[in-house]
Amino acid sequence: MPIVECVPNFSEGRRLDVVDQIVSAAAAVPGVAILGCESDKDHNRSVLTLAGEPEPVLEAAFAAARVAARLIDLREHRGEHPRMGATDVIPFVPISGISMAQCVKLAERLGERLFRELDIPVYLYGEAARVPERKDLSVARKGEFEGIRDEIATNPARMPDFGRNAVHPSAGITAVGARFFLIAFNVNLDTQDLKLAKRIAKSVREKDGGMPGVRALGLELANLGCVQVSMNLVDYRKTSPFQAFMRIAELARQAGVSVRESEIVGLVPMDALELCARQMAESKHAKSMEGAAQVWLNQLANETLKLREFVPTEQIIALKLEDFMSAELQKFPYLKGVSEFLRDLASDKPTPGGGAAAAILGATGIALGEMVANLTVGKKKYADVQDTVKRELAALTPMRDSMLALFAEDAQAFEAFGEAGKLPKDTDEQKAARKAAMQHALKVATQSPDKTAALGVRAFGHLHQIAKVGNRHAISDCGVGALSLYAGINAAVQNMRINLPGIEDAAFKAEYTAKADSYEREAQRLLDETLAVVKAAIGS
Repeated sequence: MPIVECVPNFSEGRRLDVVDQIVSAAAAVPGVAILGCESDKDHNRSVLTLAGEPEPVLEAAFAAARVAARLIDLREHRGEHPRMGATDVIPFVPISGISMAQCVKLAERLGERLFRELDIPVYLYGEAARVPERKDLSVARKGEFEGIRDEIATNPARMPDFGRNAVHPSAGITAVGARFFLIAFNVNLDTQDLKLAKRIAKSVREKDGGMPGVRALGLELANLGCVQVSMNLVDYRKTSPFQAFMRIAELARQAGVSVRESEIVGLVPMDALELCARQMAESKHAKSMEGAAQVWLNQLANETLKLREFVPTEQIIALKLEDFMSAELQKFPYLKGVSEFLRDLASDKPTPGGGAAAAILGATGIALGEMVANLTVGKKKYADVQDTVKRELAALTPMRDSMLALFAEDAQAFEAFGEAGKLPKDTDEQKAARKAAMQHALKVATQSPDKTAALGVRAFGHLHQIAKVGNRHAISDCGVGALSLYAGINAAVQNMRINLPGIEDAAFKAEYTAKADSYEREAQRLLDETLAVVKAAIGS
């Protein structure tokens, strides 16, 4: 399942009732997880983090922007953070199963829709930028709402990617883009010297010769009685929160000022924290990093970075996504078993492995054939083929459990080979016994996938017959079943072939090599014939 993160920023951090309405609009979209919402009174800004599959996330971002446009008036807005829109910025971030290019497409679709339906012009930024300079968000936002409003009609460089050369009167203009993980990281200095905060911000930000991937501003936090170096770390692989913190602490110390605390606004990747921990361990400031993961996380957050109100389960994106995925699995309970199997398959353990995957693919193909048959039996339209379909279904159904049983047999065969390899080999007698056991285990490990392939070919024949007469509305499922069986058969053959070179019994090797060749030929023939039936029925 492709998962995308979206982090819309809204120009409101004081009227929490307004923020609640914005968040509620996004949360009302099915399939979207609200991973967090941070509001800052001094910045007068809220950062909402969404995640889920691309289409629901796009819809949720639009729904939130629509409410923000109705409730936020930039002509009345004041805050420390630069802003140009009621919904100031909407970035899409690839999490898993989705590429940056696909996130760019999402940004383009949302940008076009914001103007078409809400009359809000849009700048595309980051990886979605069409104007090279707008890859940098600060360039697109230069001058903020008032500056853009006054120049957009006469300055061609201000022309939006979507919209006319005029901002929305109250909602301004929105930047929509795609980017890598951005960490909003702020460091508060124990002073009210705003000039110092601005001087340090200039020293650390990339555009002024500072640290790579750092964008920084010096801000006054009247609410807390201190000043802040507010940063966006646009690529933590280049500059991590730890590195930024240590540099700011050093510059502040040179001015006779200490760091009061820091904060991460929104979510942070676990990988970024692990990088910080490694850097902390290598620095002269770090203590021993031995012990449980929670130990280093606490040390990093509380002692080194002085993170304020940092809650790992709420702010580390992997942990938040675990909750979301668990909720999704609860909606579709059958996915739990699939998820657990795939997790085991992906682990560093040798079983389950390719043999188990072959059995699952074969069983999937069989089940799809059964489904099409069950959708055909009892239908008046297919009365003349009832006997044929029932016969094929009766033959196919027992094969599903037989195929799944081969899942366990394959694992046992592999484990037996591993045990044979552990036998002692100190004496000639032991060596001979070990060799005999390993040869036997290799044969068994070949015979197990042979059974999978042979059963797959027999099942394929029944699915092919069902495809020829079954319910046309479900014919594509026969196609998917055919592809699954084809993959399962060939996967099983691969597991046969990998064992054959180590077998010394020439007759056995020749017999199973011929079988493997036969399975491949028959699977290809059945695939071609079944797909031809499917394509003819579909009309393609």
